Amino acid sequence: MVQGVLKKDLVVGHLIIPVSAIRDEGTSYHYLPPAREVYTNAHAVKTIKNVLNRHGVKYLTAKTWTTDAFYREAPEKVELRKSEGCVTVEMECSALSAVSQFRGVIFGQILYGGDDLSGNEWDGRKWIDRKDIRESIFRLAVECCMEL
Repeated sequence: MVQGVLKKDLVVGHLIIPVSAIRDEGTSYHYLPPAREVYTNAHAVKTIKNVLNRHGVKYLTAKTWTTDAFYREAPEKVELRKSEGCVTVEMECSALSAVSQFRGVIFGQILYGGDDLSGNEWDGRKWIDRKDIRESIFRLAVECCMEL
């Protein structure tokens, strides 16, 4: 999944494995009791790391911020999330983690650096034109699923 980066040094295509997500959306609260964040499945994270390491792919494990209100990604909120340790912002990690825990299934996610929200102005960085990155991540994700 593509996401916005909150750290300028995360270039387009840099891979991030979320280990937790701040819950700033509505879906996760229908599946888990209220909490500030939700953790991703440790077995899935380990499997993803193993596959990426085997292929020599650089990645970062980190906390992400899930929000379904992208017009509310205001500079103050971005700074708050950065101070809480988030390096990315996306729209599904906390919800999918909550549903998977509720259903008792394994869920892991590979994010990649897309647009940049770290500065005063949004920078699209032409991530949409990088089909090669998405194809490569798809192949890695399939391999991760096969190992799970």
